[in-house]
Amino acid sequence: MESKKKLFARNRETAGERIFYAVNALVLALLCVLLFYPFLYVVFASFSDPVRFAMHSGGLLVPLGFDAGAYKQVFANPNILLGYKNTLFNLIVGTAMQMLFTCPAAYVLSRKGYMWKKVLSLFVIFTMFFNGGLIPTYLQITALGIDNTRWAMILPKLIITFNLIILRTAFESVSESLEESARLDGANDFHVLLNVVLPLSKPTLAIIVLYYAVGHWNAWFSAMLYLQKRELYPLQLILREILFMSANSGTSAVTNMYTDTVKYASIVVATLPILAVYPFVQKYFVKGMMVGAIKG
Repeated sequence: MESKKKLFARNRETAGERIFYAVNALVLALLCVLLFYPFLYVVFASFSDPVRFAMHSGGLLVPLGFDAGAYKQVFANPNILLGYKNTLFNLIVGTAMQMLFTCPAAYVLSRKGYMWKKVLSLFVIFTMFFNGGLIPTYLQITALGIDNTRWAMILPKLIITFNLIILRTAFESVSESLEESARLDGANDFHVLLNVVLPLSKPTLAIIVLYYAVGHWNAWFSAMLYLQKRELYPLQLILREILFMSANSGTSAVTNMYTDTVKYASIVVATLPILAVYPFVQKYFVKGMMVGAIKG
């Protein structure tokens, strides 16, 4: 009985610990507010009355009135749906092809006994710090004849070195005994990768898919360089045009009135879909990053 009392007393929080936990919770709450408030400000500004918003300065806790005219101007552009279609095509096809190439490459670099493994690893890491630069890359794309095509948005980014290294580290954490057992049952490298390594690396795979998908969703600079056909423009280029049109002094007075709120509405339109996907993979986020950071 006395030992239980001592154990209970030892497990009780002291006054200093309670103060620490309270201060810690307060600091984390403030950080959450500071990180989340900019997005709330954008949403509130996009729904605000443009006249009242133009005269307002400082923060926003609620929309200034309610006016969805900025969103009407954004979606009034006939190319907005085409931009979504092109971006989704680049995201789905591009991410699938990137994973198709990244997973086997990471598997080869993570297994022991492969010929030239160290040389290939050094070559891969070298490309992460040194590249040909903008002009040589542009000349290469045009020489291959894939400029002004959808492939210009997919092939140059087929493997991102940083993502490859994270995935390689995750594959290295898979127990060798599981691979040996599979090989005793007659499995080859393809079966080991597909049936052993990939199922045990789902958290990291989810993170890499998210990284690739966000990269395709936000891609605009490469589209601006390589695409001249408007029917191939992704969403980001369409929104960029809308912003320029709303800021053009030659447009109507109604359009000029919505210039500021259209900027915030464009941010919401470009950001909200990818944010809607994040809750489905956030449970893998921390675990996947930790697995990818265990080894060098």
